[in-house]
Amino acid sequence: MLAQTTKLVDSFALVAQRMTLADVPKLHELSVGVGWMHRPQDWEMVLSLGEGVFAVDEIGRAVGSAMWFPMGDDLASVGMVIIAPRLQEQGAGRWLMDQLLARTGSRDLTLNATRIAYRLYISLGFLPECKVFQHNGVVVDNPEVPPGARPMQASDEAAIRELDAVAIGADRGKILDRLLAVSTGTVLERDGLIVGYALSRRFGRGRVVGPIVALDELDAIALASPHVRDRAGKFLRVDTREQVGPLRDYLVASGLRLHDTAITMSKGERRTIPGPQRIFGLINQAIG
Repeated sequence: MLAQTTKLVDSFALVAQRMTLADVPKLHELSVGVGWMHRPQDWEMVLSLGEGVFAVDEIGRAVGSAMWFPMGDDLASVGMVIIAPRLQEQGAGRWLMDQLLARTGSRDLTLNATRIAYRLYISLGFLPECKVFQHNGVVVDNPEVPPGARPMQASDEAAIRELDAVAIGADRGKILDRLLAVSTGTVLERDGLIVGYALSRRFGRGRVVGPIVALDELDAIALASPHVRDRAGKFLRVDTREQVGPLRDYLVASGLRLHDTAITMSKGERRTIPGPQRIFGLINQAIG
């Protein structure tokens, strides 16, 4: 049963609608209003990967959005949650999340919470797990790293999908379908087996590197390094859950300074990642 799709706020009504590509101009305007980097093309990308609802006011302006991204039948990531600042203290965020949660069914859920939204997610039963560190900036250097990564080839895709499923503990094959079509990639190969990969694609002010799937931080650096080198003098972003250590040191030395943080949270069963590969760079904060 779906939640109530209309909400009264200060004597005017908000209406929840299903997102479509036709809504991208309004959604882009909404994200610009809260300082997000997303281009219209980035909204089109996430709409091709998941489903969403957005709220409009009585004159048709978008005032809120929320999306979910299925990963198999029992897990989904929640993201692209935006509430217009003037409505953040009036229950609009809780109401919009109710719309979304009515659609995700019994799936376990994961998300990356901004500081503003953290209390809302706690009230909805999400539990904190770890921090996400958003590094971005203009690449000013590419510190010397051990060689090893090579360009991704079409014949590598099956191995990449297997590694990704191991690292995330879920099936996000449909998401990879879209990412592989728009990304350049690197892989690490040892003894004839691919043991790590990284993808880079256009996003926001420049490009983003993610996902990065590897055995350890040094492998993650080796996978990211060619993408960093290719962006010398240009804007690049990497989101990682790694704490203080070699990967984040490498990003800072390259010019990608810490810009912001988020909190990874979950609702339902917490996923234990079987490994040995794991996620060192996120696709984005909406998907993980």
